[in-house]
Amino acid sequence: MRTARVIGPGRVGRALERALASVGWRVAPALRRGDDLQGAADGVDLVLVTTTDDAIRRVAAAVAPRSDVVVAHCSGAHSLDVLEPHPRRASIHPLASIPDERIGAERLTDGCSFAVDGDPLAEELVGALGGRAFRVRPEDRVRYHAAAVIASNHLVALLGQVERVAAEVGVPLDAYLDLVSQTLDNVRRLGPGAALTGPVARGDWATVYRHLLAVGPAERHAYEAMASQASRLAGRDEPSIAGLDPTGPDGGGPRSGDDPEGAPTASPATPPRRALGSEAVA
Repeated sequence: MRTARVIGPGRVGRALERALASVGWRVAPALRRGDDLQGAADGVDLVLVTTTDDAIRRVAAAVAPRSDVVVAHCSGAHSLDVLEPHPRRASIHPLASIPDERIGAERLTDGCSFAVDGDPLAEELVGALGGRAFRVRPEDRVRYHAAAVIASNHLVALLGQVERVAAEVGVPLDAYLDLVSQTLDNVRRLGPGAALTGPVARGDWATVYRHLLAVGPAERHAYEAMASQASRLAGRDEPSIAGLDPTGPDGGGPRSGDDPEGAPTASPATPPRRALGSEAVA
């Protein structure tokens, strides 16, 4: 039976402790800030450093190296060099959103994907948790982690924008969450390109223009940035929104099912003066 010890028991560390205990691993007492780390590797097979990224190197250096113990970090962005001088090193980064210990442990033992590198014990741990391990080259770690941040943190920020814009018209965020779940299911089944729907996918730039007028300056930049990304995904050229007429006959006027009363009150004579994706908003 393997034994692991966590240094830095925050949400990820505590979730890993709980998950490993649930699959039969022994979990030695965790060490925290202010504890003596010199003997952290004594009596265990694996030391998991789950501190903030900027503390990993300092914490790892404080642990006395042992040739029979693996020292691993759980950072998505760092390679193994931050764990020097330990002879057996690994990285184990779960691709999971871990809001607290209980939910995190459930997700870590529910077929979670892990980016691993280094010592084979990393893949043994993933296998024990019932997860899926894949390797990321050291030079690709930061880009890999950026994708993870986009997939999770930026999605949450985007839903924060949904909440703000919807609140202005008296609609709660809950009303949109089924749509979010359906959209993610479409991506899982079809891939992003085929899952894209809405005005950009069908080339309805006048509706995009009306949205930009309606959401207001504080929300416009984020909406426009995402419309630009949707255009890139759809393979469509982005028009200059300054040249669009939301009431024109080329598909920009009210469509079947549109509510003319819902059109923004801002004048088409003063649109944001640029194409989608450029820097400044007028």
